[in-house]
Amino acid sequence: MSAVRTVLMLWICVGSWVSTYGALVISRDTEVLMKPDSTKHIEKRSINDAEVEIQSVKLDCKVASRFAHTVMTTKALNKGNSSKEIFFEVELPKTAFITNFSMEIEGKTYVGEVKEKEKAKKQYEKAVSSGQTAGLVKASGRKMEKFSVSVNIAALSPVIFTLTYEELLKRRLGNYEIMTRVKPKQLVQHFEIVADIYEPQGIAFLDAYGTFITNELQPLVEKTVTDKKAHVSFSPTLDQQRKCPDCDGTLIDGDFFIKYDVNRAESIGDIQIANGYFVHYFAPADMPRIPKNVVFVIDISGSMHGRKIEQTREALLTILSDLHEDDYFGLVLFDDKISPWRPSLTIADEVNVLAAKKFVKTIDSNGLTNINDAVLTAVQMIEKDTLHNLLPEKSVSMVILLTDGYPNTGESDTVKIQQNVKNAIDGNFSLFSLGFGYGLDYGFLDTMAKQNDGLARRIYEASDAAVQLQGFYDEVASPLLSDVHFKYPENAVNSLTNSDFKMLFNGSEIVVAGQLTEYDVDNFLIEVSGQGLDDYMLQGKATALEWDDTFPEQEYIFGDFTERLWAYLTIEQLMEKKDKGSPEERANATAEALDLSLKYNFVTPLTSMVVTKPENEENPDDVMIADKFTEEQRGRPQSQGYVHPVAHYPAYPSYYVDGDPHFIIEVPEKNDALCFNIDEKPGTIFNLVSDPVLGIVVNGQTIGDKKVDPGSKVNTYFGRFGIVHQALGIKLVVSTDGITVSLNKKTMKFLWSEPAVAKAENIDLHISIDRSLTVTLKDSVKFVIILHKVWHKHPYHQDYLGFYTIDSHLLSPRVHGLLGQFYHSVQFEVSNLHPGEDPEKPDATMDIKGHKLTVTRGWQRDFRSDVKNGEKVPCWFVHNNGTGLIDGSHEDYVVSSLF
Repeated sequence: MSAVRTVLMLWICVGSWVSTYGALVISRDTEVLMKPDSTKHIEKRSINDAEVEIQSVKLDCKVASRFAHTVMTTKALNKGNSSKEIFFEVELPKTAFITNFSMEIEGKTYVGEVKEKEKAKKQYEKAVSSGQTAGLVKASGRKMEKFSVSVNIAALSPVIFTLTYEELLKRRLGNYEIMTRVKPKQLVQHFEIVADIYEPQGIAFLDAYGTFITNELQPLVEKTVTDKKAHVSFSPTLDQQRKCPDCDGTLIDGDFFIKYDVNRAESIGDIQIANGYFVHYFAPADMPRIPKNVVFVIDISGSMHGRKIEQTREALLTILSDLHEDDYFGLVLFDDKISPWRPSLTIADEVNVLAAKKFVKTIDSNGLTNINDAVLTAVQMIEKDTLHNLLPEKSVSMVILLTDGYPNTGESDTVKIQQNVKNAIDGNFSLFSLGFGYGLDYGFLDTMAKQNDGLARRIYEASDAAVQLQGFYDEVASPLLSDVHFKYPENAVNSLTNSDFKMLFNGSEIVVAGQLTEYDVDNFLIEVSGQGLDDYMLQGKATALEWDDTFPEQEYIFGDFTERLWAYLTIEQLMEKKDKGSPEERANATAEALDLSLKYNFVTPLTSMVVTKPENEENPDDVMIADKFTEEQRGRPQSQGYVHPVAHYPAYPSYYVDGDPHFIIEVPEKNDALCFNIDEKPGTIFNLVSDPVLGIVVNGQTIGDKKVDPGSKVNTYFGRFGIVHQALGIKLVVSTDGITVSLNKKTMKFLWSEPAVAKAENIDLHISIDRSLTVTLKDSVKFVIILHKVWHKHPYHQDYLGFYTIDSHLLSPRVHGLLGQFYHSVQFEVSNLHPGEDPEKPDATMDIKGHKLTVTRGWQRDFRSDVKNGEKVPCWFVHNNGTGLIDGSHEDYVVSSLF
């Protein structure tokens, strides 16, 4: 299942601060360099201001023989009498390349230009040096990357945003997938998703559905399949989008999927020739699987402690159940010691699988990380068993490595480890690397896998990590052929993409493309060979495909799709080559990939798209740069020469305090975060937020554990918060027992044990039972308070609260407090990464506010999505109560009362 994931999110700002206004989705991962908006005052409005109207949202996807061309168009209108700032934000698949972006404003179109990355960055930096402050907006998820741009629109004027990207859909587990995440968060006058699919092999099946589709919406999902063509559309009216007849809430909130596959036969595959280029798809039907020999190399070092090791055990138990009876398998556990389950691989019969499951249930975590010796042990097991004829003659072997950290014992030089593993495997089988989370050197794992005919995959730390592990295994569980080779007439083709493949797995597909040097296609002979249960050899002749004859009524948006598909595939493979091979080979691959990226206007990791926005007095050289990054680059800051783990940070950050108490400051310009703790006696009240302009104050009082053992650290948490909005006459007290709201001398009380939604003129409250309180102040900031419930008979701990700030940019520039001082950004640089006291947590030097601090790479948790376990957030930890990071001392923020 590959994805055309297209996340289209439209954010509207009606004022000089930003507020989310709506969203639509399709997926992919991008970094965006942006100049922030003018500081010129624009009239502030709420996000529900009817003066800004999203008139239409359309996603138009056309697929020609697996190559997808997607155009996303959004039209918004400023109906007000003053200028407004409008934000367009979109997420698209990581595997897609942006090919065009334009903005139509007041009859003039501003079009993006693709340039070599360094030249684009120099242009951007030149604009920044003119006195503007620069921002870096970078967001990445599992399968998506973010594209974002803002523009100032005059009164009574429209703007049309158009984004185009292209992608080769990859077959995974037997089908292709187009996914659209639909989250407009408001009613849209004209909302439409359209997909047209053209497959000369014929469409075997097609399904279209949405996670948000109700019985009432189901008839609106229209799909028509006629042999080689399919049309899918979804276009609800305003009334059909409504949650209820008299409300403005929308039902359109979730994921929309199109899944399909094509007809296949036992042959040399499908060859299509058009416009002087050919593409060859190979995925034969009804081919028997080959037995496999697989060794799982599992990291059980200390950093795997807790949920990660639990999920690994869970996944392994399922994977062991899915082994075929003629497969052979082995288990190698490692921390600083190497612990094979058995010295040789074992046939996967019922007795051995049960014994392995019993062993897996005992796995626990401890120690350091010796990747080198662990992988070499697995390789030696396969080689020894092969030498002694203990493995089936007609079988394929592979090693699957799972780790979450850096090699820090034994051989720790990653280049030497790569060379050791490459020499040991010597091209005889494949290595697959699974990197758990962000606390690892993904580039090291990725290169090591590529050097050994495998691939790397990041396993994201989330509740479904076990499912991710199982899903990857399913992709490689059933090999059909090994050492697959494609041969074409030497005098008929050039510029051939990769034509040698280590393995073909069931449910996948091999794609080869090239340029024709002559057009005598009647003699275009093709040969495919490989090793299966029997020697595999097929020969056949290709025929030219006349698209105008096959689809006579089609007005396909890019008739040269075979050439663009070839360029796309070539760039992908060159990007892999530049990560391995000799220095000369890497340089040649990089240069060739750059030339193709520029020629075909693709935004790739080597190019950027520069958009010059409309000039105004404040921003005469206002530019935006859209970049694209590899998975390795997504895990580190781009301006430094070191690597550290990062996660997805939104363009508009949140600031929060939770736990003991842990303060987290998200810094989207760096795609990073800062964190610090405050140690003070229980009962202390701290000022968290103070905005003298808007009259908003938030204070918090700490509590301690019920009991503290002699000599132990006193753990403190926040147990009460006081929130005041003086101008609106609002006062809240939030404790672990309940919520009290005073509004214009009227008092209301709520219990955590009872869900509630309360709306007044100036405040909205939403209580999620025993979980969270959301406080939204009119035309201003939003706070979320998390309730952490602890077993009431716990001998030490008691219930406590976490405090999260959303939309902090709506507060004035004079806001301060332990959290508030960071609401309008903080500048810092990190360098000199080096080992710290904890081998899993490196130290570094941070330059911030004129200080040089020693900081530690660590983790804190965001509990908004998962109150029980939280989501890990990597951050630079500032020691000594935040000294050097916060203004003054933490004692300066102590106040005498909750109000």
